[in-house]
This record gives sequence, C-alpha cells and structure tokens, in this order.
Amino acid sequence: MGGAHTGGTADGTEAARATDLGAARLLARLALLAVVGSLAVLVLAVGEGGLLVVGAGLLGPVLCAAGIWWFLAHRGPLRLIGALLVLLAPAGIVVLFAYQGVWPTALGLCLCWALTVFCARAALRRSRPERPQRAFPAARPHRPVLIMNPKSGGGKVGRFGLVERAEELGARVILLDPDVPADVAALARGAVADGADLLGVAGGDGTQALVAAVAAEHDLPFVVISAGTRNHFAMDLGLDRNDPARCLDALTDGEELRIDLGDVSGRAFVNTVSFGVYADVVQRPEYRDDKAGTALSLMPDLLVGDGVRRLDSLVDGAPLDDQQALLVSNNPYFSPDEISGGGRRPRLDDGELGVLGIRVEDAAQAADLVVRGSQSAGLTVLSAHRVEVTAADAAELPVAVDGEALRMSTPVVCTLRPGALRVQVPRDRPGVTPPPPAVDWRRVLSLAFGRTERPAPG
Repeated sequence: MGGAHTGGTADGTEAARATDLGAARLLARLALLAVVGSLAVLVLAVGEGGLLVVGAGLLGPVLCAAGIWWFLAHRGPLRLIGALLVLLAPAGIVVLFAYQGVWPTALGLCLCWALTVFCARAALRRSRPERPQRAFPAARPHRPVLIMNPKSGGGKVGRFGLVERAEELGARVILLDPDVPADVAALARGAVADGADLLGVAGGDGTQALVAAVAAEHDLPFVVISAGTRNHFAMDLGLDRNDPARCLDALTDGEELRIDLGDVSGRAFVNTVSFGVYADVVQRPEYRDDKAGTALSLMPDLLVGDGVRRLDSLVDGAPLDDQQALLVSNNPYFSPDEISGGGRRPRLDDGELGVLGIRVEDAAQAADLVVRGSQSAGLTVLSAHRVEVTAADAAELPVAVDGEALRMSTPVVCTLRPGALRVQVPRDRPGVTPPPPAVDWRRVLSLAFGRTERPAPG
C-alpha cells in the first residue's frame, strides 16, 4: 500500500507540473500577443501622435534621471534645476499628451504593455514555481532569554507590551537602558552561560545580528521580534512587521528555519554591508537626527570631484574596481531593475552573497542606469562566496553593517556561513511574498514556441 501511495503522489506531482507548464505556455503566448497589440496601436496611431507618445515616454525618464543626478551631486543653481526637472518632466508630458489629443493612444499603449508584463511574469512564475524554504518542527524552549531595546522603532517595545507578553510566555527579558551603552553580545553570552536554550531580540537589525552570532556559535534557536524601524530581516523571514507581539508566538507554537549568516571581517550581519557613499553618510553623528538633510549636504562631495573615494574589490577573485558604492548582502536581493521588489530577498538559504556595485559620474550615466537597469555599465550585479574590499591608500574604510556605522581595517572580507543560524518563527505568520520575476524575453519565447525545461523533482 505504501508503494501505491508513493506512485499516486508522484503521478499527481507530474500532473500538476504538466498543468503549470501548460498554463505557462498559454500566458507566454498571451504576452506576445499583447506585444503585437502594442505595436498595432502604435502603427495605427503613427499619423495621430503615436511617435510623439513613444518619444515623450522615453524622454521623461531620461530627464527625471538627469534631474535626480543634478539634485544629488551639485549645489546651488544646478540642484534647483535638477529639482525642477524631476517635478516638471512628468507633468509636462501629461500636459503635452492632453494638448496634442494623444492621451487615448498613450493610454492604449500603457494598457497593452501592462498586460504584456503581467502575462510574461505570470508565465515565468508558473514555469518555475518558487521552492519554499523548508521548515523543521521546533520544541518549546524551557529557558528563553530575550534582549529588548526600548528605544528601537520609536518605542515599540513599550507600545506593544512586549516585555509583559514575553514574561507571560515564560521568557526572561533583558531590558536595555537607553542611557547606558550595552554590549549586547556579552549579555547574550552571559545568558547562555546561565542556561538559556533560546535567544531573541526586539530591536534593530544591527542588534539582531550581534545576538544571532552568539546563537549560531552555540547552535541555539534564535527569535526575531520586529521591533525595529524598518525590520528588513523580519520581512525576509515572513514575520509580521506591523505587530511585533505576534513574533512571540514562536515561543509556544513555532517552527525552525535554517538560514545563512553573513560575516564581515569577523562580525556577523543578517542583511547588508555597505561601502562607499552610504557608509560615508551614516558615519556622521548628525545623520541619526536628520537623515535627509545630512545626505543632501554630503552627496556633492561624495559623488563628484577629485577627492571622491573609489572602491576596489575582488569578487570570488575577479576584480571589480573604481566603484562609488558597493553593497554586499546575505543572499542576493531581488533584481535592481524592479523598484517594487528591489528591497527583498526571495531566500535566505541559498548560500551566496549578493553583490551590487554602482559607478555613476554624470547625468548621462544616471539616465543610462534608469533606461537600461542592470544592463547599464554603471551597475554591476553579481553573486559570490567571498568579497574582498579595499581602497587606494586607505588603511581602513567606513562600513555600514546592517545600518550600523563602523570603521574596518582593509582589506575588508565578506563571506557567508551557510545554514549557520537556527531561526525559530511562529507557525502562523504572514510569510514571504515572492517578488515578481524579472521579464526574460528569451524564456518567454521559449515557453511560447519551444521546448520547456522541466524543473527537477523535489
């Protein structure tokens, strides 16, 4: 009976895959049909402003990109011109379309293209379904210890009653004193020495990383409580960022995920290590109180001029030189071409670092970056197992580790510890929303007309 059951399951899986592939083919063909529809709308409207619509539609993003560059990289009149371009370029296009009476053509092209992208992404998603991260049963801890920062996230610890809720569930809470700097890693090690069988943090991602390193060192489960400001780590774990109290359900009804843990010159990180422009900005003490103002005042000196720092790196041994900014992440972020998904990591257990290098030196290169995305010469997108970062004549570099401002001796080496961290999460949680796949027209054409490679079983 067991053999018959296994065969039935395999047959059902194959049937489901065949259904997915059939749906993917149909969606790919609909995407190509929508492309034909876009061309038809354009051809029919050539004498009625169709070329004007396309030209203005391409010129708008270029002008906005140039405006953003002038606004960030310059002061005085050029900054003002940049701001005006960013504001007036989109408005000018709308006025032009209305004045010339070509807005129906523009609307038709936009609808056709939106349908094209929707169908293409749906086809690619159905052809290669997301592989869910495996979760393991988790035992209820007997002596959990949670470290909480009452200032984090504007006071979420107090606002959501996290201390009281955690103590009701049997956890010991170490509440940090906002007025006294604390060595949270030492507090975590002390808790382990006292018998803690689970560690957790309610705080920012920088604090999360320090305690996560101790948990990984002792092979203890780790609980993330989304009490920070942005909670990027919690988001990529599929936790509830709006109600951090729900994260505490991991203590009583949890399951375990094995994820990777980043290492930068001996310090753990859960999200990113940034070098260059952003790292220079966060070093300033005034940044915490006035992020936007500090960044705008420093950007011109960091982006243009003879004194601008350039970063050199070895990415798995291959050189990547003269970058203005470099971001190394614990697992790759979603395609930088897609603003909607660029801040998310689809997985945290693929065993690779994400690498993003940026070099933009004038308005033309900024426009090229906007138009061509990851195909632009100003943007380098890689994955790697080891990244070594230096800068000419610099014995140390400013580094932002999960948003925390540090300085590290060169070379700064980033690596990954695959599966090093046991994260205990609530069984009932929002989950990770897979970002839409980048549109790969070769794959779409292959799905529509050619043979489709079947995904490997399991």
